[in-house]
Amino acid sequence: MNSRERVRLALDHREPDRVPFDLGSTIVTGIHIGAYRNLRRILRLPDTELRIANVSEQVAEVDDDVADVLCVDVRSAAAVAMFVHGIDFVDLGDYTGYYDDYGIGWRMPKDGGLYYDMFYHPLAGEKTVKEVEDFPWPDARDPLKFHGLLENAKRITEQEERASVVATLTPGICEMASFLRGFADYFCDLAANESLLCAILDKVVELKITYWERALEILGDSIDVAMENDDFAGQDRLFMSPETYRRVVKPRHKAVNDFIHAHSRAKIFLHSCGSIRAVIPDLIEEGFDILNPVQVSAKGMDTAELKRDFGKDLVFWGGGVDTQRVLPLGSVQAVRDEVRRRLDDLMPNGGFVFAPVHNIQSDVPAENIMAMWETLREFGVY
Repeated sequence: MNSRERVRLALDHREPDRVPFDLGSTIVTGIHIGAYRNLRRILRLPDTELRIANVSEQVAEVDDDVADVLCVDVRSAAAVAMFVHGIDFVDLGDYTGYYDDYGIGWRMPKDGGLYYDMFYHPLAGEKTVKEVEDFPWPDARDPLKFHGLLENAKRITEQEERASVVATLTPGICEMASFLRGFADYFCDLAANESLLCAILDKVVELKITYWERALEILGDSIDVAMENDDFAGQDRLFMSPETYRRVVKPRHKAVNDFIHAHSRAKIFLHSCGSIRAVIPDLIEEGFDILNPVQVSAKGMDTAELKRDFGKDLVFWGGGVDTQRVLPLGSVQAVRDEVRRRLDDLMPNGGFVFAPVHNIQSDVPAENIMAMWETLREFGVY
């Protein structure tokens, strides 16, 4: 059984020969460049020039040799081009920074910085719906966003015989609203300026559908997973009431998903961190097929309960090991025990692709990464 067959069986809620493994197919199932450098060394692979798959989070592009040694089953067809191309860095004194396609400013400390954080929000402050409409939104059909897309996807699916993931155009609709407005204004909009918020959300939906229209036209059957994302929860609750989510966000998520499902056979992957259990039935109704990262440390996100309650409808992609405490801070044995527990919970009847809960951070010991992988190889067999 090749990797693509393995992943497709899992996505169809059937048991393949073993649990598929993902490292680096998305910018939320990857590894920080610091940890990646150490991983290459423990694998005794030669030093190489590290490439960045996501600038803000400093996620490494996983090289072919690492993917081969670790038997990675799924690769990205477009993430690097989507998230790295055309960035012009600027000197901001103690920081290095850049402005993205939306004019959002990002910066990272020159001394000891690990990530780029937002510092400028172009739609912050008093704004009108007209100003949102007149904002210089980027071109969702810019040819550079699709450069090499089909070639990459065909190489992954036909030559490497792995499953392919294609990333969405932007962060999620809620995320984009908060990035453009700034978090204080965004939360005020949720409470008291819904018309402005919905104008932004609708524009992001329009951009997403325009992007997917072109991407799916190019890809044909060479896409297995369409990646969407939207963070709208914290450790113990949603950032909005479930009623607000259902009224404001749900129909807009569904519009994007309906378009993807109508124009492809791809499964739709949702990355959404935190305690989202209260709206998981809504996510299923919206047409999401896959849930990531399965944040096991958040309230209500126990893997056994999620599998019992939603395993017939959702594929769990992630949840393989807690990345807040166990993977960075636990012993090798603690990592092994955690992986065994999550495999026991999520493996039965397929519907599981193994990945850590989120990106492997810079402080994670390489020994713990290998303990995670070795345990998966030993016990992730059907």
